[in-house]
Amino acid sequence: MATFDVIIIGAGPGGYVSAIRCAQLGLKTAVVEGREALGGTCLNVGCIPSKALLHATHNLHEVHENFEKMGLMGAHPTVDWSKMQGYKQEVVDGNTKGIEFLFKKNKITWLKGWGSIPEPGKVKVGEEIHEAKSIVIATGSEPASLPGVEADESVIVTSTGALSLGRIPETMVVIGAGVIGLELGSVYARLGTKVTVVEYMEAILPGMDAEVVKTTQRILAKQGLSFVLGAAVKGATVADGKATVTWAAKKDGKETSLTVDTVLVATGRKPFTEGLGLEALGVEMLPRGVVKIDDHFRTSVPGIYAIGDCVPGMMLAHKAEDEGVALAEILAGRHGHVNYGVIPGVIYTTPEVASVGRTEESLKEEGRAYKVGKFPFMGNARAKAVFQAEGFVKMIADKETDRILGCHIIGPAAGDLIHEVCVAMEFGASAQDLAMTCHAHPTWSEAVREAALACGDGAIHA
Repeated sequence: MATFDVIIIGAGPGGYVSAIRCAQLGLKTAVVEGREALGGTCLNVGCIPSKALLHATHNLHEVHENFEKMGLMGAHPTVDWSKMQGYKQEVVDGNTKGIEFLFKKNKITWLKGWGSIPEPGKVKVGEEIHEAKSIVIATGSEPASLPGVEADESVIVTSTGALSLGRIPETMVVIGAGVIGLELGSVYARLGTKVTVVEYMEAILPGMDAEVVKTTQRILAKQGLSFVLGAAVKGATVADGKATVTWAAKKDGKETSLTVDTVLVATGRKPFTEGLGLEALGVEMLPRGVVKIDDHFRTSVPGIYAIGDCVPGMMLAHKAEDEGVALAEILAGRHGHVNYGVIPGVIYTTPEVASVGRTEESLKEEGRAYKVGKFPFMGNARAKAVFQAEGFVKMIADKETDRILGCHIIGPAAGDLIHEVCVAMEFGASAQDLAMTCHAHPTWSEAVREAALACGDGAIHA
């Protein structure tokens, strides 16, 4: 039996980042992970491999659509799917091995296997039991299932199977128009797949700014994605290597069926806590398998904490990381804090979509007075030079104080541009503060400044 200050169950972004910070703060730390590689869903079958495929297929799109416009002539390349899969795996391996190096550097013990908590203060891995003053549940999430649609990871797949299909399908139905569905749907659309996205709600990307949603759908439709909205999927059956999906329109109940090569079930994710023994321990749970915690990440059982996708809030890797760092600080006797009002969200389609803070819709519902500054990328010289002038930056500020309340971007490098606004919001900056900050020319970030200017007397280039 080994004894530790902290044992963290799960080596995803929340778990491994928390472990590193715990070790930096002098705590003897161990991480339980049953995968062959560290990094959790994100690095192995989520964020990182999907970004590799997005990057590869974006370059394919550029070759076919924009190279000749720039005078780059020559035969268009073809796709070697197995080689692209190999590239994706190299990216994954490089990142997961990097975490192994960080574990060794920080003297973190990797307890290989699947963990459970037989009693407070003890973690069982295989046949061994280890002791810890504090136990952290960082087990993440898994794809949510849909009644009548059973994934076999061959014809009907979750995001995991979609990353490693045996071949590029000619046709695909994506069930769910959230982040995962749109990212992977756009990957296959660029590879030549005819993609149909079926969404239960009346709009894609539920919860996002309505203007951004409308623009995103229009741009993705131009890229070849078809959308069926307000449709309830009734089921999917597999025969002869193909799947037939049936859905009913919520408006009139009319049923439609479509037979395709592949079905991607992208209806969200749910906490993964199976096998931990939480029920026997008496850990209080919320609906849908979410672990209930207080403001210091404590569960209802003393000495057991939880972070990341298995607790309330957005299921985002960087949210889990922030919680992991904050909890490490608390366990080391310091003060840990997460500002949940300034956590950005990004969709890595082309163009990218990013947001932080409040939406117009939520402010209207609250009855709060606000103002909006918008700037189109059509007015940005750099964006026009790289054929990415569609989209805009939308800044939202308090009408009286000018304090930035939120920002929504669809355009080139939106996922990077949003962090300028995040920093501003952390410091309680006004739109004028951002507008008065000099931005290099020509850069995409000038569009953010112009949107801030539009919250005042007006943008310069619009």
